[in-house]
Amino acid sequence: MPFGERMNNGVEREGHAAGTCAMTDPQATTTMPPKQGFSIPDVRHDQWAQLAIIARAWAAAAARREDTGRYVADARAALADVEPLETFTAFPGLRLMRVLRESLKEGDAQAFAHQAQRINAALSSGAFRREEGFWEPGEEADVQAADYLPPTAEADDRHRPYFEVLSVTVTDPSRHEQARQDIRRLRRVDDPFVYELVQVGCFEDAVVAVLANPELQAVVIGDGFGFRSQREWPELRDMLDRAMPFNPDTVDVRDYGLRLARTLKQIRPELDVYLLTERGAETVAGRPEAAWLRRIFYGVEELMELHLSILDGVGDRYDTPYFSNLKKYSQKPVGTFHALPVARGKSVFRSHWIRDMGHFYGVNLFLAESSATTGGLDSLLEPTGNIKRAQEMAARAFGADRAYFVTNGTSTSNKIVLQALLAPGDIVLIDRNCHKSHHYAMVLSGAQPLYLEAYPMTAFSMYGAVPLRSIKKALLALKAEGKLDRAKLVDLTNCTFDGHMYHPQRVMEECLAIKPDLVFLWDEAWFGFARFSPFHRLRTSMHAAATLTERLRSPEYRAEYAAFRAQAGELDPANPALLDMRLLPDPDKARIRVYGTQSTHKSMSALRQGSMVLVHDEDFGVVHGAFEEAYFTHTSTSPNLQIIASLDLARRQMELEGYELVIRATDLALRIRRQVNSHPLISKYFRVLTPAEMVPAEYRESGIADYGWPHGGRAQIIDAWNRDEIALDPTRLTLVCGTAGYDGTAFKGLLADRYDIQINKTSRNSILLQTNINNTRSDVAHIVKVLGDIARQIDEDLRQGGEAGRAEFAARVKSLMEDVPDLPNFSRFHAGFRDDAKSATSEGHMREAFYTAYRPENCEHIKINSKEIDQRVKKGPELVAADFVIPYPPGFPIMVPGQVITADTLEFMRKLDVKEIHGYHAAQGLRLLRTDALPGRRRRSST
Repeated sequence: MPFGERMNNGVEREGHAAGTCAMTDPQATTTMPPKQGFSIPDVRHDQWAQLAIIARAWAAAAARREDTGRYVADARAALADVEPLETFTAFPGLRLMRVLRESLKEGDAQAFAHQAQRINAALSSGAFRREEGFWEPGEEADVQAADYLPPTAEADDRHRPYFEVLSVTVTDPSRHEQARQDIRRLRRVDDPFVYELVQVGCFEDAVVAVLANPELQAVVIGDGFGFRSQREWPELRDMLDRAMPFNPDTVDVRDYGLRLARTLKQIRPELDVYLLTERGAETVAGRPEAAWLRRIFYGVEELMELHLSILDGVGDRYDTPYFSNLKKYSQKPVGTFHALPVARGKSVFRSHWIRDMGHFYGVNLFLAESSATTGGLDSLLEPTGNIKRAQEMAARAFGADRAYFVTNGTSTSNKIVLQALLAPGDIVLIDRNCHKSHHYAMVLSGAQPLYLEAYPMTAFSMYGAVPLRSIKKALLALKAEGKLDRAKLVDLTNCTFDGHMYHPQRVMEECLAIKPDLVFLWDEAWFGFARFSPFHRLRTSMHAAATLTERLRSPEYRAEYAAFRAQAGELDPANPALLDMRLLPDPDKARIRVYGTQSTHKSMSALRQGSMVLVHDEDFGVVHGAFEEAYFTHTSTSPNLQIIASLDLARRQMELEGYELVIRATDLALRIRRQVNSHPLISKYFRVLTPAEMVPAEYRESGIADYGWPHGGRAQIIDAWNRDEIALDPTRLTLVCGTAGYDGTAFKGLLADRYDIQINKTSRNSILLQTNINNTRSDVAHIVKVLGDIARQIDEDLRQGGEAGRAEFAARVKSLMEDVPDLPNFSRFHAGFRDDAKSATSEGHMREAFYTAYRPENCEHIKINSKEIDQRVKKGPELVAADFVIPYPPGFPIMVPGQVITADTLEFMRKLDVKEIHGYHAAQGLRLLRTDALPGRRRRSST
């Protein structure tokens, strides 16, 4: 039977289930050797590529009639490397692997090489998804150029998307090929997709299959399977143990199916899971654990329904309501009498002067443009149709209760959330180094920022993350002064530009212990992709919100909280021990109110400025009206339709292939890290900073010092990201270039001008490389080669420059790496913008300071290198900033309106060697608020 044979009832079946599972291919190697790659799918592709290379060498040696003994040994070892993972994939399958193995056994070098190269080509190009000839040993099939090239407007890309289905049940391995053929017979010509079957017989092998095989889109779980694998997984054993935090000996074997469903959905939430059971399907359907299942079937009585359900489940994720409707709209013969001349493209294609615009962008862009919301296009401001459905699907994909599309960037998303949640006089605990949109939102809302300081990384002119201890200290100080009721929100960036990831669950848990109704905004502009990696997901806001909600509702947590309360008693803000104590919130009082903003365009396949607001707020009904008003305030009445469509498509892609893409991007980053830091020449002048250099030891409880083989593999990363207060995203690589004599800005320019490599962020002595789902192994090779070329040129220049040249180079390196300015902390708001200048907390009325500067008579200008400004710092009157002053790099405000400017801030600004400083014009000098124009000490105001 296609999804496994019917299992015998009773003791025999249950006894088998408690043990191990049968081998899918008894001839296959059973041990997976340790590998350097992080991505299991990419390890597999590397193994096949290596096998093909060895096979070609063997065939060439055989053709030359040379001794082939060592080639045969190499081929045997390479095939042994390949075999373990082939159990968990449909292609090449048992028959092709058997042909390959027999060719090796018979010593037929030509047949072995032909088959190995054929399989490798099909895998690397993806042609096996489209060409059935690759599946049959005797049939010829060729990889086409279209398998590698991007599509064109004229391309006829009508192939049906391909995926694989995992069947978990007790079956005789000798029947697996027959089961595959049976599944093929269920196919119909009008099926929208094509799938093949992968079959395993135990719990652990199912988990490995889901980790190893990104082609899987659905899992069908039967009854009676075993738990332990007969295979050895030295690289994955710790991961397997963590993925299954229960003792199989204490679990009823009849519940393995439900346990497995939960485990697999926690690893890859996008998968559809189906249960085939012969024990009271309707009873199982009523259990809470059934929430992890898409559908339950009684045995295998309805195979066609199961087949159709699998197609329907994948179809749900493949569906793009807005994009699909926009395509239909573009094909209609529409008459346009609205204010958008480019709609339908007539003003472009009939032009004598801008026809090149039409040639460049193509006809579809113009056919899909409109300023109307009728004809099924829906309204972004009041969605009732396909935009509404697309947002609901995005919420599902990203693990949120609600999702809102934003077409003018996460700057706007942040302003929407903050304006919706804050009122004048509210206090916000906010990282001073967050994006400028958060600071401007304080001005818009009238809320008072209480700035939190991240730990400094002075040597590299950047900041890390805000320690949890600092956040707790600020909350307890507010409580001590009777102002905790005004603390409405904690606003943090996760992950930071440089890759510092918070532990959102722990941060929220401990903050809610102090104030149970706090709201959290996590700016995840750079982190939207993280949902689709089982590693990164641990550090996302929506995952943390869902996990915390479930945890607080459990009876186990109530017992844990009771024990904590008995030990800690009332949380007295005067008790310093609270700062280092793990605090727990009251489950009867805590409200989980979490908002995440993400720049979908920064890490997924969305057009520029495509963003989303994700919501998990138990009290959203209370703020829904305010949120709607804020959304109306900041959302254009003429949103870009293509951006909306691209958000819809980005969601589709990530639900269907996000796991593979994100794991690969992580793997590429680790390859860059390893190549740069271990290369004997490149590492003389460049290095990628390690977690140990980016995160102080007190925030790395796990002790992990570096990522990637041989330092920290998958198991070590999971351990660190589960435990550490602050972790480092491996896809963000801080490359030190100061040791090569380049400041960050100059090196960025060199890479762009000479080597066509684009980067974004720089610091005084480093640049930031980041990998994403767009990068390839070729990109890795390119950056490594470029760094090698530059290093060789430096070596040559130093050799030719003599002692004088080497001394000049050493002085330049010392200036960049040692003579770095201290990073200034936020000083304080001027007393005129404080409710109480003697308060131990530092919040202030930044909105009033901002608008005070709108009157020219309230302002003055002083140049930063003048004697006057030094005298003012020493003797007064105080220097009070009128503007946000934001140097790029590092990109955070070193001054905000109303801030008292101190000597360390001036010194930092004087030492900056950057060209771009927002809010400062050197010709005029620093714009300041005149102290004689400022209000005196004031009472709390709501204006």
